[in-house]
Amino acid sequence: MSTIITVPSPVLRQPTKQVGIIDTRIKSILKDMEIILKKAKDPQGVGLAAPQIGESLSIFMIRPEPNGQITIFINPQIIKYSQRTINPHRKHGVYEGCLSLPHHYAPIRRSSSVAIKYQKLEPRTYNLVPAQETFFGFAAHVIQHEMDHLNGILFIDRALEQNSKLYKVEGKEWHEITF
Repeated sequence: MSTIITVPSPVLRQPTKQVGIIDTRIKSILKDMEIILKKAKDPQGVGLAAPQIGESLSIFMIRPEPNGQITIFINPQIIKYSQRTINPHRKHGVYEGCLSLPHHYAPIRRSSSVAIKYQKLEPRTYNLVPAQETFFGFAAHVIQHEMDHLNGILFIDRALEQNSKLYKVEGKEWHEITF
């Protein structure tokens, strides 16, 4: 089984390749990703992209609710971002983290909803079928984070471009990190 790749691995900085067919290798990658996402507890895993297990493929999955259902996105493309954004601050909003950069968090501004076009697996045949959905709130936030992974972008890049603060958590202590 695969493990989570951490910074500074070069695979985290590469744009991914589209998935053509669901063969035995892709099925194995999807199974590994699901197991890893479910096991991630420190921090809690809410999303995982294929590059995070060393596979430069256009696949990610999300589980915004603990113990909730996992949704798989293959060859995704965000087709619309809401103009309304979620602007986190100390008492409200999401401080974004990443399984590939454990125990680091930053308040990242993201669109409050996204419309996404992607392919999903037909459960019985494993054929790819087109899908399109709109996601809101935390799920939209997670999708934008995972889409960044597919483009070789890390949340710390977003923190830098937004002039946001980065924190490292050690135990119960939050320490500001300077870039």
